[in-house]
Order: sequence, then C-alpha cells, then structure tokens
Amino acid sequence: MPRRLGQRLGQHFLKDRKALRKIVAALEITSRDTIVEIGPGHGELTKHLLAAGPKKIIAIEKDSKLVSGIEYQVSSKRIKIIEGDALKILPLLNTKYLIRDTRYKLTGNIPYYITGHLLRKISELEKKPKLVVLTIQKEVAERIVAEPPKMNLLAASVQFWGEPKILGYISKKSFRPQPKVDSAVIKISPYPVKPLRGHGASPKQSSQKEAEKYYRFIKILFKQPRKTILNNLREGFKLSQEEVERRLQKLNISPSLRPANLSMHDINKLALIFTDKRV
Repeated sequence: MPRRLGQRLGQHFLKDRKALRKIVAALEITSRDTIVEIGPGHGELTKHLLAAGPKKIIAIEKDSKLVSGIEYQVSSKRIKIIEGDALKILPLLNTKYLIRDTRYKLTGNIPYYITGHLLRKISELEKKPKLVVLTIQKEVAERIVAEPPKMNLLAASVQFWGEPKILGYISKKSFRPQPKVDSAVIKISPYPVKPLRGHGASPKQSSQKEAEKYYRFIKILFKQPRKTILNNLREGFKLSQEEVERRLQKLNISPSLRPANLSMHDINKLALIFTDKRV
C-alpha cells in the first residue's frame, strides 16, 4: 500500500461515507458537469462522484503509486487520471486538457501545505470553476470565512473572487492515517465578476492587472495586523500621514482601525483609492 509516500505528501484519506456523500451533494452534480478532483488518493471520493452521474471526472494525483491504484479501483470511460502537481496542472485545464465548457466544478481533500497556494491558483484562472468544494484544515477554513473583527489576509484574498461558506466539520478520526487536527468542508461560489468596485456598483470584469494590484494592496494592508491601517498604508505606500488621512476621510473610514476591523466593502474601496495613481 502506498501509505508512506502518501504521508510524505501530507495526504490523509477520508473514509467517512457520510462526509463523502455530503461533499458530493454540495457539488450539485448534473449530467452536464465536468468534475476536477485534486488528490483522489485511493478513489474514496471519486467513486461517490462517479455515482452522481457527471459528464466527466478529471482526477489529478501527484503520487504515481496511487495513480495505478485508483485506475484499478475506479474504472470508467468517464474518468481521466492526470499524474502530476495540481498547482502546475490547473492553469493548463482550459488548454492542454481541453475543458471548454463553463460547467466544470472543483473538489478535493487538500493537504494543509498547499491550501494557500491552491486557492491563489484558482483565483488566477481565467475560466474559474462554477463551484469549489474542498476539505481543508478546520482552522484554515475559519480564517477564509472570517468577517470583522477577525478579517485577515487569507479571507481578503479568497473573498475577492468568491463567496466562501463552511458546510460542516469532519473529525480527524474520519481520516486514515489520522491527522493531528479536524477538517472542514468549505464551499466557494466564484463571482461572475470580481467585485473591485464594491456593492451597488455597475458590474465590470476586472482585468488581471487590476487583480494583481488588489493582491499587492492587501499584502501592504495586512503586513502588520496589529498596527492601525493609517500606519500600514503610510509605510507601505511611502505617503505622508496627512495624505493617508485625506484619502481615508474621503471614504469615511477611520484611520485608527486595524485591518481585522475592515469589511470586504471597505477593503475594496481602499484598494481602489490607494492603487489609483490619479488620486
């Protein structure tokens, strides 16, 4: 059994059938959907996905020994198994692997050490999944869905491109080998457009350049979470205190707030005014 390599890659295989069925239900699979599964392992989730009747399943597995195992465990013409690193393969889905339809959905039991990188890769996809349902570490899931007064860099990064929701928690006892912490199932519904202009504004597709400016901005905003936004913005943008206060006053945002106290609406407004060179 390829357990040793799986453990080295941070893999813990979900065995709880109730949890597996819950993940599949959250994906709302139809016969027109293509499902992209990251890290199928021994095919525990893959079997349930197949039973839900999707058009196709593309399973991305890094462990070569697990690839041969899943080919034996789950045999179907509707499954395509790709051996490789999901972080490198995801950007190629629409070209090399020819996912042309807009109904593809993404799922998987994600190792802790790639969660942040994976979410950033999804954010950069030109054609995002219609739906994302992931099993991740409980603490990370709670950070992603955070709101004021617990806003953080990860939450601001994910909530920029999608709406996250925790569907439930899974005990560490439901995995083999057993991890040290519990997990959570998180559902992210990508926005049809990136909400850079805040609520109530005319919908407009943000360019990749605008998205990159936003990510650079929030890194500055959250660089020192315990400092006030006045200090972070002043230091990060090399502006005078008076200039930062002027811009914040224009947005009716207090300079004494800390980043954790900001809503996504406030962060979007700040990103616009601090990345616009015309201001």
